[in-house]
Amino acid sequence: MSYPLIIEPDQLEPLRHNDDIVIVDLSQPGQYVNAHIPEAHYLPYGTITRARPPIVGLLPDAAVFSRILGNLGIDAGKHVVACDDEGGGCAARFIWTLHVFGHRNTSLLNGGIASWINEGHETSALPPLNPVPTDYSLTPTDSDTADYDYIRQHLDDDRVALLDARSEGEYRGSKKLADKAGHIPGAKHFEWTEAMDRQRNFRLLPAGQIETRLQSLGLDRNREIICYCQSHHRSAYTWLVLKALGYENVRGYPGSWSDWGNRADAPVETDTPAVA
Repeated sequence: MSYPLIIEPDQLEPLRHNDDIVIVDLSQPGQYVNAHIPEAHYLPYGTITRARPPIVGLLPDAAVFSRILGNLGIDAGKHVVACDDEGGGCAARFIWTLHVFGHRNTSLLNGGIASWINEGHETSALPPLNPVPTDYSLTPTDSDTADYDYIRQHLDDDRVALLDARSEGEYRGSKKLADKAGHIPGAKHFEWTEAMDRQRNFRLLPAGQIETRLQSLGLDRNREIICYCQSHHRSAYTWLVLKALGYENVRGYPGSWSDWGNRADAPVETDTPAVA
């Protein structure tokens, strides 16, 4: 059975008992303990990323990630529905990682736990039944991801665009979270929560409204778009938003600014002319 990339609480409700559905919750521990979707499995966000200080937000080790999925009862035949309590950043990073590793049967719960709880759906404080472990072995692919070298090679390529999902201060260089402050040359600023509708439990805004904003930035479907933030947490959500809108050629930058901004040879733009 096929499920949408963005799934509504009302859509998930009758499906959540299906044998091919695995619900994974990446909320804060306190939220999960207090109230989660019945039978949803808890996954700490820190287990799906890897750090090599000062770089954070790298892809997890393949053996570790495969073991995590196997322990959750996930295999090639399972459809993963991910949610969190922040509107989708953690859940989207999990979904992006699954796609990079070749598992594309995924959905994001639109609005996450906020929409589920606030709209009256059943919750539980009980741990789920232990899943039947699987022997699911995956390796990362080149799909949906871009690294420093790839971006450097395409900085002057009009077919490729960069989307910076960080705050305005980080983008402009007034807020410094690495050796260098600013943004990758040519990157367009689209702060990740711009796509959220806070009046509707952090759901995505209407597709047309998001796309109008993206088009105004020159981020159209004819270009390959590379999303980044500080670590590819916030920008993983933006990657997923673009995918949901039907953008086919979208990549995420693991490590993001924690990688770029800490490299001596990385070119940077701020409110002033670019510096090397």
